[in-house]
Amino acid sequence: MGLKETAVDLSKNSNSFAQERPKRNTEFGVSSTKNDCATSEPRLSSYMAADSSSQLYSYPVIAFGLDRSSHSKITELFEHLMSLPPMDKNGPMSGRCDFETTQMENFLSQTFDFQNIPGQYIVQGVKSFQLGKAPDSMDPKMIICFPSKTSAQSVAMTVQEILDWQHSYRVYADKTVEGMNEDFLRRALQGQSKYGKEAFRMKFVVRISQCPILMEFDARIIPRVPQEDWPHRIKLVSVTGIDFAGRIHDVNDIRTYVTNWKDVYEAHLHLDLPLVRYGRDFRRKVNGSLGKLDTDLVLKDLMRMARLRLRACDNEEVQIVVETGIGLGVFAGATIGIDETVRALSARAIRKVLEEDGPTYRNIRAVVFALPIFDVDYRNGKRQDTYQAFADEFNESNYQGPIPVLIADQDMHRLTVAIARMDFNVSELNPADSHGVFGEYWQNRGPAVEEKLALTTVGLLVQHHLINQNVLDPSNYHFI
Repeated sequence: MGLKETAVDLSKNSNSFAQERPKRNTEFGVSSTKNDCATSEPRLSSYMAADSSSQLYSYPVIAFGLDRSSHSKITELFEHLMSLPPMDKNGPMSGRCDFETTQMENFLSQTFDFQNIPGQYIVQGVKSFQLGKAPDSMDPKMIICFPSKTSAQSVAMTVQEILDWQHSYRVYADKTVEGMNEDFLRRALQGQSKYGKEAFRMKFVVRISQCPILMEFDARIIPRVPQEDWPHRIKLVSVTGIDFAGRIHDVNDIRTYVTNWKDVYEAHLHLDLPLVRYGRDFRRKVNGSLGKLDTDLVLKDLMRMARLRLRACDNEEVQIVVETGIGLGVFAGATIGIDETVRALSARAIRKVLEEDGPTYRNIRAVVFALPIFDVDYRNGKRQDTYQAFADEFNESNYQGPIPVLIADQDMHRLTVAIARMDFNVSELNPADSHGVFGEYWQNRGPAVEEKLALTTVGLLVQHHLINQNVLDPSNYHFI
């Protein structure tokens, strides 16, 4: 089946997989540009599949709606993304990321005099810190190198570029949500949201800024010199998902969406709350019931969330949206038996939004879902992972949206960088915590996706409130 048809599914056809590792989409040559950093200059490879039916692929991938796209380059883009090497799922970023955490700490310390403040925490378990040298106090022409000037490969950037990325910071919030105002956002974005209603409100807040990527999830530095403009085309979209992990800060997720939560968790004797143990987690009832979802309300709110972040991307002139699963891993509620339903509803929500809102987008041309398949679990004769849930939804619903969709078992960073290098404005999704602090537990050496994004992008420099003063500037808040 060729790419010009509505759907291309390579995940179930063993003949579609390459017998040898395909070429990378970029090749590296030594740069002649004068620069203080050890680096090399990437150039696009001349290798490009002319037709998908003749190209071998080495990872599961499926495309929808290409025949309805009015943009000729989208087919070429999808072919290019399908030719990328598979994700290294067992590499350095799959574990504790101790080396990468120390690397980021050293970079911030050597460049900006980063120091943790003893005994001070932004929220429980999240160390506070300060910079001795803020970017806006430094020479704008100064060249900074990540991880250091002496590294064999490094990402070079000027201070002025960092300031420009910081200045691009915007917040989009759903104005119809009760209590959504500037005062709330300023408190929430520095970790001061209260558990319950305020944490719940963060689902309807989107933070977006330019945010270059430093390395893929294989932890290999992506060399860059300041003259290259592809990093400027990358934006990071930080959003909070629904959280069914059963923790006190997101208690309203349980009380709002799980209709029988009192049969699932032990209840507080005097408060309308589940009983908390160890200061955070709800205590399950012995032989308690599995959860029952208000599926209509979950779908409605998931659609509101998807609609808000896609509209924010469109307003920020994003052309290709790279999404990943939000709250579809440990937060999907597997322990109370609702994860399969949550994944299906999440896929349905964004599919419906793309069909309903797609014709109104001025800039968005395609959506790419980066949904790596890790542990394969079969339940009721069906594979239980986010990739499968999204592929099933778009396939079985006969997706009719005008926006082409690619679903890939691939590294989100690899896809995003490849898209930016093909001259598209691209966003990637950061599944953020409802505390509102960028990177949250990035120093704790046991990171989830949000923390890994803090270690592999310049996100700490552009979206953390202790580094970028634009985060707490209400003039950057937009209520839509």
